[in-house]
Amino acid sequence: MAEMNTGTQSGHRGGIRSKKLSTRVDMTPMVDLGFLLITFFMLTTTLSQPKTMDLIMPRNDGDASSLADSKALTILIGAHDKITYYAGMGNDLQHPPKILHTSYANTNGIRDVILSKRSEVFKRFGKNDLMVLIKADNSANYKNIVDIMDEMLINDVARYAMVDITPEEKAFLK
Repeated sequence: MAEMNTGTQSGHRGGIRSKKLSTRVDMTPMVDLGFLLITFFMLTTTLSQPKTMDLIMPRNDGDASSLADSKALTILIGAHDKITYYAGMGNDLQHPPKILHTSYANTNGIRDVILSKRSEVFKRFGKNDLMVLIKADNSANYKNIVDIMDEMLINDVARYAMVDITPEEKAFLK
């Protein structure tokens, strides 16, 4: 509780001086109230929910090669911000794919490639059925993977997959 100390001081000349009062405020109830408020807000607030990305796994009964080449776009990511791409899946050894190179630039880059392929698939099949296969080399850095995932989100590509790169495709990056 609050406590008032009063001390009487006598004047040195015999005159009466005003009394100086010293105050001391007891902070115990204020500290109790502070801890009660902290406890209340800790128990009533919701903690932040973890942000996760949905992962869609392929079906067990499906065949990975059942995707039509006309609906597929394969993007190869290499070292030093190098992007190589080709239309289709590239699994036909008799007819190797036409390898093209691009960059992460906003104009004349990978975004334009994805948009043109998506519009081509939409015109041909009547819906957004583009499937992008992303294949990264061991020398590719994490930033490039994040950049290509951002491009998938920006370009509204609903179906894409991270796939292991083959030795033939590693040769395409050189």
